[in-house]
Amino acid sequence: MKLPKLTRYLPSGKNAALAVVSAVLLILAFPDFEFWFLAWIGLVPLLWAIDRERESGARSFVLGWLWGFVFFSGTCWWLTFAPITYAGFPLPVAYFLLFCLTAIVGIFSGIFAAILSVLLRRFGHIGILAVPFVWVFTEFLRYLVTGNNWNAIGYSHAFNSAFFFWPSLAGVLSVSWIVATINALWFFSFRFLFPDKEINAIRAALFASIVATGPASVLFLFSYDYWVPRTPGSLTHNLGNHVIAIQPNVPMAGLTYEKWKILRAKHVELAESALATINDQRSTNTTVIFPESPMNFAYNDDEEFQQFVHAFAAKHDVNVLFNSAEPDVANDKFFNSAVLVGADGKEIGQYDKIYLVPFGESVPAPLQSIVPAFVGSFSYGNEYDLLPLGDAKAGVMICFESHFGELGREYVRNGADVIIEMTNDGYLGPTPVLRQHLANAVFRAVETNRPVLRVTNVGITAYVNPRGEVLEASEPYTETTRVWSVAKSDGSQTFYVRYGDWFAWLCSIVTVGLVGFGIMRGRGQKRGES
Repeated sequence: MKLPKLTRYLPSGKNAALAVVSAVLLILAFPDFEFWFLAWIGLVPLLWAIDRERESGARSFVLGWLWGFVFFSGTCWWLTFAPITYAGFPLPVAYFLLFCLTAIVGIFSGIFAAILSVLLRRFGHIGILAVPFVWVFTEFLRYLVTGNNWNAIGYSHAFNSAFFFWPSLAGVLSVSWIVATINALWFFSFRFLFPDKEINAIRAALFASIVATGPASVLFLFSYDYWVPRTPGSLTHNLGNHVIAIQPNVPMAGLTYEKWKILRAKHVELAESALATINDQRSTNTTVIFPESPMNFAYNDDEEFQQFVHAFAAKHDVNVLFNSAEPDVANDKFFNSAVLVGADGKEIGQYDKIYLVPFGESVPAPLQSIVPAFVGSFSYGNEYDLLPLGDAKAGVMICFESHFGELGREYVRNGADVIIEMTNDGYLGPTPVLRQHLANAVFRAVETNRPVLRVTNVGITAYVNPRGEVLEASEPYTETTRVWSVAKSDGSQTFYVRYGDWFAWLCSIVTVGLVGFGIMRGRGQKRGES
């Protein structure tokens, strides 16, 4: 018995090229390029390739996998920065590890392509209208399986705010659905312009993409954002409770104890400079926020640091919020925490990070005895603690927790008026991650209808208002401060806050139903033929 040739499971060269072109178009839609409009046409070449290979689910899967491998390698190459720069990994080793990761993540876009090929076989070209549902299903599946949905295609629209009515109803995946729908409609229309299967698919896809830019521009003009004027890019600072965000630009390496003390003093210097600008109009409730950084504060175990914080808070009559490693006595570990200390020197509250960075801050249980965590082995927090900012309440997100819509939901459901993000992207360098991470905060603000205050070590520090507008953004890798006012909200909750990922579950149900119906229809057709 001869084994089938591998080529039976490989798509044609032209179709593989189409998948690569599609991935490149989507890469260009994300930071650092941010040609977001390319997302509206970027999937068209991939859809064309899948249509041409629809008779084989295996070949279609390979096309989708190839798309995912190229796309995630092209948008997440910054993952190699820390291993190369700080761990001394040889460049080939760092990229090999990256490619292993993106090869795994590519499985989910492969599943999308395989499912779509089944639907195209069973329902003909009308099956292309299932694209947005299947796409959201596979993005949601990636989140459920891996706990991460970085660079879902909806995030490509973080900085143009088209369709920003929808995340408050159904989260970021609703924007992914809209983007996939536009791509499906382009393909559905242009497929009839080129009905011959033997046509040069690359030329056809390029033609479709060029023609599509016109209607895409018209749709943008009629988007929600067009009819609701944007607010000026400024903030008032004389109302509510003041917050002072410190961006200290602490370096990632070379921190001796002497340098550490100098940098800690720099935090105070920056804070005092900001306080001086608002002394005449300062509110009675002012909170100074230090970001997550390599300073590695340990408030509970470091008496000298306690005295330092108490002295600063008392001198200026402020509260201080900072990142700290706090003991988890029960498990002989530490929490990655946010600690709020009052002007009287007493601890007001503490939030323990719930979503830890996989393999960075915690290793999955089956691998803990084999694989070390790169940063440290922390305990998972499990309470959605809110911290007071005068009469307002804040939920805190540490590091990449701004990626999780569920966290923002729970904060607002519990009464949060504002969300504070404390993060440090310095280990990943001056790369696209700075803007990609900011994109997450944009969607959390819109989903919850609450402002997100980003306080970062190296940038991008910014105030993101509930409409998703990024205000007073800092320049990366600079020392700077921002002064913002925070007021108590009206307590209203968006549809997304109340019902969460209902839309993603709906798309999943639709997808499973279509696949099941398609399989049954195929069996019925075979019985009819026999």
